[in-house]
Amino acid sequence: MSRARPSILVYLGSTVFWCVFFVNTIFFGLLLAVLGWLIPSHWSYGLARIWCFINIYTLRYVCGLQWRVEGRTHIPTTPHIYFAKHQSTWETMFLAMLLRPQVHVIKRELLRIPFFGWGYSAMRPIAIDRAAGRAAVEQMVAQGRERLDDGWSIMIFPEGTRVLPGRTERYRMGGAILAAKTGVPVLPVAHNAGEFWPRHSFVKWPGTITVVIGESIATAGKTPDKINAEAREWLEATMGRIGGVGPCAARAE
Repeated sequence: MSRARPSILVYLGSTVFWCVFFVNTIFFGLLLAVLGWLIPSHWSYGLARIWCFINIYTLRYVCGLQWRVEGRTHIPTTPHIYFAKHQSTWETMFLAMLLRPQVHVIKRELLRIPFFGWGYSAMRPIAIDRAAGRAAVEQMVAQGRERLDDGWSIMIFPEGTRVLPGRTERYRMGGAILAAKTGVPVLPVAHNAGEFWPRHSFVKWPGTITVVIGESIATAGKTPDKINAEAREWLEATMGRIGGVGPCAARAE
């Protein structure tokens, strides 16, 4: 199955979005780099949410990229460890708006990106060196426990990287180990954003992204393998239900 070619209007909307995105990122990146270390963490997070809001609503009104959310009643009011599918950049911004304040577990190299990385550093993410192996997991668990104790939730993409629609990568153990050691519940989040905003793609396609919030998964007394298995079972079943509808779903082939 071949993908449809984007129209001139789709290219134009994507161009406008990228212009807004770059200006927005430079402004908030510099603002957070200067102020983020001087103001309370929740204020820095509030500034970052404004950056997300501008980008998400530019996509909505300029590119026609809408969304619908299932399971809003499952959104917790207490700290959780979020296990989210990762297909594009869209969900990293949208979930920061939708869910309670969160700290991301990220690749350390993201902090080297000009403007974006400078602002991200002020958000105090858990930045790990994936090549460090067990040491990286131990670092994530130690810092994750501290953030949870401070009232933050933790956002983890258990597959570790952006994955093409229709595909699944191995679920890494770090997030499940953190959940097992702390007993904090896991909240699974599925979506099909990659079918409208593909990774490494200039074009942003119009349509409606579906986001599904699952029920919290209790972790107390469970092994990391058990936690990962429960989260994976729900996430992959839900992806099978909502996937395959967007203009870039053919990439799964």
